[in-house]
Amino acid sequence: MERAQELIENSLLWDMVLPYEPAMGNDVALLHRWYEAGFSFVSMHPAGDRHGIAEAMVRIAGARAAIQSDPDRFVLMERFSDIRQAQADGKLAVGLHLEGTQPLERNVEMLEVYHALGVRFLHPVFNLVNFFGGGCADRTDPGLTLYGLRVIEEMNRLGMLLDAAHAGHRTTLEMIEASSDPVVFTHNAIDAVEPHFRNVKDDQIKACAASGGVIGITGGNNYLGGDATPETLFRHIDHVASLVGPEHVGLGFDVVVDTQVLDDFVRDRRAEWGDRDWPKWRFFDVDDMGGLVQVMLDHGYSDEAVRGVLGGNFMRVCEQVWS
Repeated sequence: MERAQELIENSLLWDMVLPYEPAMGNDVALLHRWYEAGFSFVSMHPAGDRHGIAEAMVRIAGARAAIQSDPDRFVLMERFSDIRQAQADGKLAVGLHLEGTQPLERNVEMLEVYHALGVRFLHPVFNLVNFFGGGCADRTDPGLTLYGLRVIEEMNRLGMLLDAAHAGHRTTLEMIEASSDPVVFTHNAIDAVEPHFRNVKDDQIKACAASGGVIGITGGNNYLGGDATPETLFRHIDHVASLVGPEHVGLGFDVVVDTQVLDDFVRDRRAEWGDRDWPKWRFFDVDDMGGLVQVMLDHGYSDEAVRGVLGGNFMRVCEQVWS
């Protein structure tokens, strides 16, 4: 475990997805856990497909203020260099992203406004078909719409990272084909390891890697299968690494603190989450990063491969895309 701890201390730890939902216990106080665990970057989403422009603006303003309320520990990431500076200063850089395109209200020009507020990526679809394209939980997947193609074009122009998480199978492949920049899956698990409508298939993994992208492994038990332990996460990490190389794997834990609120939320929104019985939600504990690193080392992963999974791979792609 000593070598694992050394790797953590000498790596950039990066969590691509942390919901900003104070009603579910995910407020600014939660960032202290990531800070204490040694993370250098985490991205929070304050708004998504349940919010129009007005509400999204209010929620983004609240998230920005919360992040900046503790400047001794947190830095609001507005340019890529903020992440490297935060790491050098022993602080946690916090970015912003959106979970769906409803905050645009079909106005593509809003992307530039959100970009100016610090939003650096979005996954345009949340489970259900919308104006952009198909969702992973819906009955059909029509693929990208003309509006979706326009959104991708504008995101590429602005230097916003395109995230295929929550989109339907056909739509994800068309997103990758249409984008001039790498496309990522920020918080998914692997269908070949645990079959699930939210999990990515091998052809999606290969297409993502071919674009230069990264697949971020979620920390949610319902997608991983079984308990959200280091060993369970590793099964998904290792499948991607074996298929396309460890340089295309990262972490997007998507942790929710108040799991009872999440259990009720999912149960009450079956049209959005699928008509199925969901086991109680549990998430990977970021305090156990040492355990995750140790499992990778025990399976022969090199120090370079481990550092990539911990954060180097997402850092590489984001540095390429973000402006």
